[in-house]
Amino acid sequence: MNQLQHETSPYLLQHANNPVEWYPWKPIAFERARRENKPILVSIGYSACHWCHVMEHESFEDAETAAFMNAHFINIKVDREERPDVDQIYMEACQIMNGNGGWPLNCFLLPDGRPFFAGTYFPPHPAHNRPAWLQVLNNLYHAYRDRYADVVQQAEQLMENIASGNQVFRKTELLEQTDAVVFSPVLPQNICFGLQQRFDTTYGGFGGAPKFPGTMNLSFLLDYQHYTGEEAARDHVHFSLRKMIGGGIYDQLGGGFSRYTVDQAWLVPHFEKMLYDNALLLSVLAKAYRQEPQPLYAQTIAETLAFVAREMTSSEGGFYAALDADSEGEEGRFYVWSQAEIDQQLGPRSPLFCQVYGVSPAGNWEGHNILWRARELEEVAAEQGMDAATAQTQLADARGQLLKVRDQRIRPGLDDKHLLSWNALLISAYCHAYHALGEESYRQAAHRAVQFVQAKMTTPTGELWHTYKAGKAQYQGFLDDYADWIAALLDMYTVTFELTFIDQAVAFTEFVLANFLDESDNLFYFTSATQKDVPLRRKEMYDNAVPSGNATMALNLQQLAVLVGRSEWAELARAMLKPMTTSIERYPTAFGRWARAALYEAYPTREVVIIGEQAVRMALELQKKHYPNTVFMAHSQGDVAGYPLLAGRPAQAETLIYVCQNFECQLPVSNIADARAYL
Repeated sequence: MNQLQHETSPYLLQHANNPVEWYPWKPIAFERARRENKPILVSIGYSACHWCHVMEHESFEDAETAAFMNAHFINIKVDREERPDVDQIYMEACQIMNGNGGWPLNCFLLPDGRPFFAGTYFPPHPAHNRPAWLQVLNNLYHAYRDRYADVVQQAEQLMENIASGNQVFRKTELLEQTDAVVFSPVLPQNICFGLQQRFDTTYGGFGGAPKFPGTMNLSFLLDYQHYTGEEAARDHVHFSLRKMIGGGIYDQLGGGFSRYTVDQAWLVPHFEKMLYDNALLLSVLAKAYRQEPQPLYAQTIAETLAFVAREMTSSEGGFYAALDADSEGEEGRFYVWSQAEIDQQLGPRSPLFCQVYGVSPAGNWEGHNILWRARELEEVAAEQGMDAATAQTQLADARGQLLKVRDQRIRPGLDDKHLLSWNALLISAYCHAYHALGEESYRQAAHRAVQFVQAKMTTPTGELWHTYKAGKAQYQGFLDDYADWIAALLDMYTVTFELTFIDQAVAFTEFVLANFLDESDNLFYFTSATQKDVPLRRKEMYDNAVPSGNATMALNLQQLAVLVGRSEWAELARAMLKPMTTSIERYPTAFGRWARAALYEAYPTREVVIIGEQAVRMALELQKKHYPNTVFMAHSQGDVAGYPLLAGRPAQAETLIYVCQNFECQLPVSNIADARAYL
């Protein structure tokens, strides 16, 4: 019988009524496979995955297909967001076998968990140069039964290749280079040059279709420009952000970004909305605004956080994972319009709206209209004999009216689980948005989410759970959970200047060092040493949809080394970065978070310490502008033991700002303008 009905994952629950006898990823499934000597099918997806839904409907709901699967395989369903560790191993197997991968991911295993075959979507009948699903099942069943030795050999080869992937970053000519070469401005310069070769100068971003935002690379370019004045880097970031905000990837009515577009011009999104994408884009928008305070960025930040508060925030203060691409069985149906609908709803305001948002009777996607900023409002207003202020009011009213109409439609499915790493990314985004716009509700939302994680996703012994839903937290935290959580705690310190956040960041860092570090190469495993239910421990180095946990830990160690005087952590960050440098230079779009860590080593770090009654207020004021490689500390009394930057600096009659760089301090100043001059 199907074993998924007691799970909390929305993706697993979507399959709880399938005739397939699905198991969750638990020992009982492997025990049965060993007992009955059957191969295992692990089918991996996530709730917002369009083709996962298609394959479920075509194959997993089909009685004949399910009967064959139940008779000859032990079938396991995995939510890749709940178990990214499982997904990583079998996605690598798929990529080794096929040269690519995606979801749904269907991997066939020996009873001990070693993979021997992997693929993605298979149709119910041969099509698109793909065999039918039943053909795949039949061939693999007979291979396992009749050619078992060959199957085992294939599994052994796959496991060797997967395991060797963990070694690739040790084998680099960079180990022959000196620190003076590795940790110099030459490396960021080469990274920037490599990214420039991939600039899409027509539509922004990097490369062609499908088009992903590339937020980690945009963030690096903003930091790099600060030090070098590289106008091409700065201009491309702002050009890219404007193009995305004006495109179909951005929800022009409700705020928030879709995951990617299938075209190069940001017009046609894959309509799922992921928490992590919005968190990462919010952070880079806030950084861009702190560099160039453009009203468009402020509006987009406000609209996107309003979307998060309205649709992605739980009553407990945490954040949900995703909104599906589909509603009523159709991708994008919730978001698209016909011109007739818009004309009916807006009446005389429709011509203005349709011109600005590119609406036509024929539509721009499958006979429907995806809204995008096709023309500037001022230009359309002038053509229609309307002043800009009136046009702005009419357009805002029209957007509000259509949003109300859209809210009456059947909504896309909500994946209402909480994932710790994604929650941490959004906590950081709220902090960054607070620095940019000064909106107190953003700081309060971040603080409430921190309290939620502490109450619901932290064990009594101070460890982290990966996922939480319906009162149940489960699965040991992974490296990304700890790395992003430490980063969020450090960001919370910058909006509150409560030392407890640094103390917690230190404690979690010590836990990561004890439970995730591979001392043979100074890099971190994705899974804890205490986790035993996967066939091997992997290391994730690349930025994927979310930043590399190793790169984030390098940044955390760099900051904490300054904040609490742990020089050995600075040395560890350098040791992590050194073997990565050749890969970062060769494939810069895949290593944006690492590139920021390289920037930290290549250019001077600065410490800004403010002591006195006005310390917190002045620190918040200074942080309205973005200063990379800069650590801020503020305290009303000063001279606090355990914090080298505060020690020996007692409060004076007036609040003083100390700015130091490369272990050299300027004379303290007492006003913001003088401090900015040093920065």
